[in-house]
Amino acid sequence: MNAVITQIQDDSQVRLDALAALSQRLLERCRANGASQAEVSCSEERGLNVNVRMGEVETVESTRDRGIGVTVYFGQRKGSASTADLREESLESTVVQACAIARYTEDDPASGLADAELMAREQRDFDTWHPWALEADQAIDLALVCEAAGRDADPRIGNSDGASVGSGESLSVYANSHGFIGRDRDTQHSIGCALIAGQGEAMQRDGWYSTALSADGLEPAAAIGRRAAERAVARLAPRQIPTGAYPVLFSAEIARSLVGHLLGAVSGGALYRRASFLLDSVGTALFPAWLSIEEQPFLMRGFRSSSYDAEGVATRESALVNDGVLQRYVLGSYSARKLGLQTTANAGGVHNLAVSANAGGFEEMLRGMGRGLLVTELMGQGVNNVTGDYSRGAAGFWVEDGAIAYPVDGITIAGNLRAMFAGIEAVGSDVDPRSHIRTGSILVGRMTVAGTD
Repeated sequence: MNAVITQIQDDSQVRLDALAALSQRLLERCRANGASQAEVSCSEERGLNVNVRMGEVETVESTRDRGIGVTVYFGQRKGSASTADLREESLESTVVQACAIARYTEDDPASGLADAELMAREQRDFDTWHPWALEADQAIDLALVCEAAGRDADPRIGNSDGASVGSGESLSVYANSHGFIGRDRDTQHSIGCALIAGQGEAMQRDGWYSTALSADGLEPAAAIGRRAAERAVARLAPRQIPTGAYPVLFSAEIARSLVGHLLGAVSGGALYRRASFLLDSVGTALFPAWLSIEEQPFLMRGFRSSSYDAEGVATRESALVNDGVLQRYVLGSYSARKLGLQTTANAGGVHNLAVSANAGGFEEMLRGMGRGLLVTELMGQGVNNVTGDYSRGAAGFWVEDGAIAYPVDGITIAGNLRAMFAGIEAVGSDVDPRSHIRTGSILVGRMTVAGTD
């Protein structure tokens, strides 16, 4: 990366010690107020974000936040309260309020802490802490370099939506009355740029960004600007295509949304509310037999790596999908009890997913499709989680003879997620590393595309 990474004095362990001590004091107060079980979450966040546009600084924002959350259980009655005020009277009031709420709620057989025997016994370091001593002036310079490189890359770039640079760090402690206490620290940094090509009604907008846990993992600022320019210019003079049924290739950064729809359908909340098209689907073949999806909570520098979930339950590597067959749901302890099952250590979400590939890089995926639609942008929220029906606005490129022919927009792609999952013909090796869902581009063999009649 074209930036100096300055070393700073790291006081994160001291701050974590203070949060841990605070969590223990709060748990003692919960017990003193009669709670049979309790859990406490304490967090601190710091960040710097700058935005520039057309060579001028628009915003410089420095943030420093903290939060304390207390949840108590009186048998199977639950109450929660939160505060950002560390004064003793405020902390005491927060505990009292949580207890008062619990005393007036009804019993819920599924409520309570996760089972004590499931708590994590070991906490590992996944190399997620890389603070960046980023000063505002330095961040502004990076953003200006990024935007200038994009604006200078092509004479057809006539305007800009700006460039941004951000850096943040987060410390958190989770503790409960089982005696569990978890400590976590992570950082995340980003550079992004959005540019506008063309003039008048012919304008097209696109961009690019890089994000990483360590500043040295970011793409160079100028390269991000140039890539944003390339993407914006490539979308000029779009056409429409005739309505029909075509192969659809979801680019890697878009393909992870398909995995997101799967997660939504197999999450405990949707299942116990019976609001999912994948009810009672464990053991069912949903995907082609060559496709697997693995959860990898112990991935070094993973965006969601952790030894424990949001309830302190020990995480583990496991298959969500193996040989095309759904192996399990995605559950915390509450949803698991509602379903008569056991938590899968997914309170708070999944911890890094890897989708298996059966094809090569992006160019090979284009050649394999031959003729069809490449989707690089999706619009709208047209997904029905109950039926699996899928209909979204889209833009991208028409592909002929295995190569991009011209840009397209103003179209809608439609299908049913169950059929789309079963109809996946290939997953590329062109993994987008900017997410905890690690997948390459995904080719669905046939979808309805609504263009011009």
